[in-house]
Amino acid sequence: MKKFKGFTLVELLVVISIIGILASIGLVAFNSAQARSRDAQRKSDLKEISSALELFYSDYGQYPTASGGQIIACPFVSGGASGNCAWGTSEFTDSKTTYFKVLPKDKSSGQYYVYKTVAVASVANSGFQIYARLENSQDSSIISTSVSCGTANCNFAVTSPNTVP
Repeated sequence: MKKFKGFTLVELLVVISIIGILASIGLVAFNSAQARSRDAQRKSDLKEISSALELFYSDYGQYPTASGGQIIACPFVSGGASGNCAWGTSEFTDSKTTYFKVLPKDKSSGQYYVYKTVAVASVANSGFQIYARLENSQDSSIISTSVSCGTANCNFAVTSPNTVP
């Protein structure tokens, strides 16, 4: 009698099942890592915008005006009509100083950053808040807001030192 060498059908099915389980675990971990990476980019973007706004404040003694969630300073004209800053395309400048070459934008479809000014001690434009939507709901810096960042409410903010989100 001739003996065949090889794997049985049951052995092959067990190996294929194990490979499928390992692949699905890896895919979930990869997607989670991607979401955390995008959240880190959002936090970095807001911190950089905050730094640019602080430089602007040191030059003008106030933060730029906000309209529709956008910064009104592209370019900034002191005492004149300043232009809206479109996230992802506009240069935040006053013609002498470039505060931000291209304002970043949220790369997720349907999501965007939101900029607001706050009156502190009844002084207009003396504070700011910048909002974004983080994907990782387990992030320790998540807050609850009623501010819309597109398809959902914002859940992360960076503010001027004299305000809170």
